[in-house]
Amino acid sequence: MKLALFDLDNTLLPMDSDHGWSQFLIELGVLDRDEFEARNNQFYADYKAGCLDIDAFLEFQLRPLKTHTRQQLDAWHARYMDEVIRPNIKPAAIELVNKHQAEGDLCMIITATNSFITRPIANAFGIEHLIATEPEVKAGEFTGGVSGLPSFREGKVTRLNAWLKARNLDWQNFERSYFYSDSINDLPLLECVSHPVAANPDPTLAGIARERQWPILELFK
Repeated sequence: MKLALFDLDNTLLPMDSDHGWSQFLIELGVLDRDEFEARNNQFYADYKAGCLDIDAFLEFQLRPLKTHTRQQLDAWHARYMDEVIRPNIKPAAIELVNKHQAEGDLCMIITATNSFITRPIANAFGIEHLIATEPEVKAGEFTGGVSGLPSFREGKVTRLNAWLKARNLDWQNFERSYFYSDSINDLPLLECVSHPVAANPDPTLAGIARERQWPILELFK
């Protein structure tokens, strides 16, 4: 058995679904442009630079979930899927996922973006297993807080190890393990797998990949 792990944003998608969701709500008029747009862009720049304050970002990103009903959020997300996400699901990414699935690999999306945003996207890729940052829910509604450890940087490794242990699995159960990511933030998990792949890598990750002779995959060029 082989394990195939995929980051989502700028890896399987040629965009960031977290940043895109906030921008979508701004365009709908749900979020005030003057209050949210500059901060949304700054958090995204910090993430790309590898210096994101994850706690500050999650407080910002999850706040709109607290202020609207789940029914309304689901309706907006359905539009987001139709208008933004599905047009950005490209054949090359689908072919990569399908290749691993056809070989019988255990496939998973593992992402720092929260599961409210990413579960429908994982479903659109036909990927059952998802590790994402989990928004806190009480009485069926979001609180604006985080449940458990965010799946960010070393948190991805911790969350994945816990997921495997809960299923009586560990790394030794897999003859090969792959992780596809674009981001320097994912270096801790890239260093854990037997076959790291820099997919559409940022400049820092591309440099590390060349030094370590990791494959570099450009899905969208």
